[in-house]
Amino acid sequence: MGCTTFSVTIYELTKIDFMKTIDISSPVEVNECVILLHGLARTDSSLKKIESVLKGKGYHTVNYNYPSTKHRIDKLAGDTINNALSQCPVGSKIHFVTHSMGGILVRQYLSANSIQNLGRVIMLGPPNQGSQVVDTLNKVPGFKLINGPAGMQLGTGEMSVPKRLGAAKFDVGIIAGTRSINLFLSMMLPTPDDGKVSVESTKLEGMSDHIALPVTHPFMMKNDRVISQVVNYLKYGKFKRMDL
Repeated sequence: MGCTTFSVTIYELTKIDFMKTIDISSPVEVNECVILLHGLARTDSSLKKIESVLKGKGYHTVNYNYPSTKHRIDKLAGDTINNALSQCPVGSKIHFVTHSMGGILVRQYLSANSIQNLGRVIMLGPPNQGSQVVDTLNKVPGFKLINGPAGMQLGTGEMSVPKRLGAAKFDVGIIAGTRSINLFLSMMLPTPDDGKVSVESTKLEGMSDHIALPVTHPFMMKNDRVISQVVNYLKYGKFKRMDL
């Protein structure tokens, strides 16, 4: 009789402890949030493949669609990143995966703001030193109409936002492309290039790692090798050299 009572007591205590440990009414905590930022004149759909892979790896993702051709870089950075951060679980580590101008938005934001629990930033084809394509075409009729105020700020001259943002003071890995499907634009760029940005222009003082892969600017974010490198950098803080 005593043994039976003792067993029931242990069972009840275990049951109570279990219910305290797992509150089924609360959402499951996600420890890491990845904010994805597309490039100029693109949409969140361009990063859907990376988003899907990262979700499969257990990351909370915020693939944020922002009006890239409507405003200047400083306004885009503030509005976009503040809104995206509000969609990450409270207390989670914050990572960024960006394509093209999306990386410049992160640099702009971090030049004036700090992010609690900032993790890693991976930039795909970022014009960190500006693009000579903008220098050549910014006076062409229709360029500003298509690319907006932010597009006009991505050159290499006095109006260049990327060139005046300074060195990275955060953990950033950069993937550059070396193939082009637009030979006309490539003629405006130092080689090697991805058709929009030269490999040299993607580099940034203070960067943690940098690799160049045989991919093009418009499609690098859908490339399996690029995505594999993104996953590796998020996990280990470095790119896989065996994949080069």
